[in-house]
Order: sequence, then C-alpha cells, then structure tokens
Amino acid sequence: MPTAEQSIRCVILCQSLINTFTPIFVVRLDERTGNLFLIAGDNIEIEIYRHGLWRFL
Repeated sequence: MPTAEQSIRCVILCQSLINTFTPIFVVRLDERTGNLFLIAGDNIEIEIYRHGLWRFL
C-alpha cells in the first residue's frame, strides 16, 4: 500500500497531468522499494518516494 504522502502527491501530479490533457498510462507501486511510478504522455516518467518527494526519470 502506498503511504499517505505518496497518495496525496500522486493525486496532485495526476491532476496536473490531466489539466494539460496528458494521458496517464501506468501508475504502479514497486513492491521491492515501496516507490510509486507514473508513466504518462510521450516520455514522462515520475518516481514518487515513500516520503512524498518525487523526481522525473
């Protein structure tokens, strides 16, 4: 299960992507590290860490 911080950050990032009409293809929790991954648009890859910070890959 994602943490509360991850969940909130995921919703914020997804909303930002949707507002720019960018399709979101995958939202996946890596069970080994506990990080969330978003794949969207042509080449947007985002990793959300357990504490809610995120980065582009």
